[in-house]
Amino acid sequence: MQKQFATCDLCDAHKSDTSGDFRVLPPVFKDFGGVQKFFGPVVTVKCFEDNSLVKAAVDSVGFEEVDGTRVGKVLVVDGGGSLRRALVGGNLGAAAARNGWAGVVVDGCVRDTAELATQAVGIRALAAMPLPTDKRGEGQSNVAVQIQGVWVRPGDWLYADEDGMVVAAKALL
Repeated sequence: MQKQFATCDLCDAHKSDTSGDFRVLPPVFKDFGGVQKFFGPVVTVKCFEDNSLVKAAVDSVGFEEVDGTRVGKVLVVDGGGSLRRALVGGNLGAAAARNGWAGVVVDGCVRDTAELATQAVGIRALAAMPLPTDKRGEGQSNVAVQIQGVWVRPGDWLYADEDGMVVAAKALL
């Protein structure tokens, strides 16, 4: 059963947080997936116009057991904000859904948007771009990344809904 939350309520509860443990991502991301509301522990990939590590991530198990409940993880991809190549397309979106990922957030572009919209996974990105990436095997996994000026670390929790996305250092639900 999906836990209920609203990012507005989370912001109301944490608006006075000065520790940096609660952060709000800027409202520049568009919704491309078949699931609009999602949350989970964060896994990160940092890459630039090469989605080799993104593919490896979504091809892996996308959930973990938390207090006896299966919780989908959220892949946060620092694509450097590139608008020149798509880091996620229909095949990777399908893999993410098949492997239990709750969501994929891309600081960059996606493609095959009609296919992504049919997948049972949340997908947010800056824009659509039909040109795919090169495959050079470059990038880093499970490192702190900066997404549109906001730090996101492996093990943080990301919450996304119709109003936006927030990141917290620990689970809020």
